[in-house]
Amino acid sequence: MNSQNPLSVWARNIAPSPTLAVDAKAKALLAAGEDVCGFGAGEPDFDTPEFIKEAAVKALREGKTKYAPAAGLPDLRAALVEKFARENGIPGLEPSQMVVSPGGKYSCYLAILAVCGPGDEVLVPAPYWVSYPEMVKLAGATPKFLFAGDDADFKITPAQLRDAVTPKTKLLILNSPSNPTGTVYTRAELEALVAVAVENNILLLSDEIYEHLLYDGAAHASPASFGKEAAAATITVGGFSKSFSMTGWRLGTLMAPKAIAAAVADLQSQTTSNATTFAQYGALAALRDPKASGEAIASMLQVFDRRRIRLHEGLTAIKGIRCTRARGAFYLFPNIASFGLSSTEFSAKLLESEKVAVVPGVAFGADEYVRLSYATSDGVIEKGLERMARFCAGL
Repeated sequence: MNSQNPLSVWARNIAPSPTLAVDAKAKALLAAGEDVCGFGAGEPDFDTPEFIKEAAVKALREGKTKYAPAAGLPDLRAALVEKFARENGIPGLEPSQMVVSPGGKYSCYLAILAVCGPGDEVLVPAPYWVSYPEMVKLAGATPKFLFAGDDADFKITPAQLRDAVTPKTKLLILNSPSNPTGTVYTRAELEALVAVAVENNILLLSDEIYEHLLYDGAAHASPASFGKEAAAATITVGGFSKSFSMTGWRLGTLMAPKAIAAAVADLQSQTTSNATTFAQYGALAALRDPKASGEAIASMLQVFDRRRIRLHEGLTAIKGIRCTRARGAFYLFPNIASFGLSSTEFSAKLLESEKVAVVPGVAFGADEYVRLSYATSDGVIEKGLERMARFCAGL
């Protein structure tokens, strides 16, 4: 062993999650008595709905604390089949196409690991969720970025996609609704992109973790519902964290063609074994009671929508900031280029002088922006806007 450098090439090349780092720093300042306005966390500030918690408690009391099948509880996988037919318009699926994992993040990683390796290129539209490039690199593949700024509503075009394809292209990652931008592709826009992918024999990873968090009449569309060719090329990732405020439960879902799903389940069997057994019973309750789930999501959405509108109004009222009004998820991604600072400098100075924590856009492949989450209280939003306005006026 080289005592000077004991780490593997994977460990040396991985970057820590900047979103978690910002959240941790804000929490540390709060713990130290500082009055911090934190906009960093991608986490609903609501409790998990009571009926979901009670289902997990019941499972615990009944001794459902042992190993589960690697791909997930059979009942939960069957309920996912029903969910995809009912909500996503994808009939004819089988439980063998479903995998339940410890979090949507791990579902994404397993999907990439199952189909990508050294020599492969993965197309990643930017701005992107911070973990996609790192996951691609951990699989030994190479991320290749396609940028679309706020002038394009943060959406790549079929022409961009076609121009980026090479013989090495293996996978395209799409995330709608998007983290960090909140943009939502229309069905027609997604169909055009999927057509290019199918035409070039490219697989698609569709990250739909924010599928229920939609505003201004936006509608969600799942690429796997676009026909047999699209379904055969698509890996759909989702989960319970965002829609049901279950971030700490660590429950993600993956739906894919049988061969890919089986490979994902095998990878999981050799890494985490399975998602936490009693937590899966909570997820099962969420799927088996669409009425209660729908009411819980609608209640949360009403609050998010109010905060979204207020934060957007406040940001666009600040001279020098340009901000697209997001139609999904719970983020805004304002353009701060006019101030002549990098996103890292802007965020660091804002935290130091005004105790407002935002995430630098460079972490998402877009250095002219910062990300703010409105999954926080109305009080934090009001105070944070006041402080940001004062900060920007002094630049």
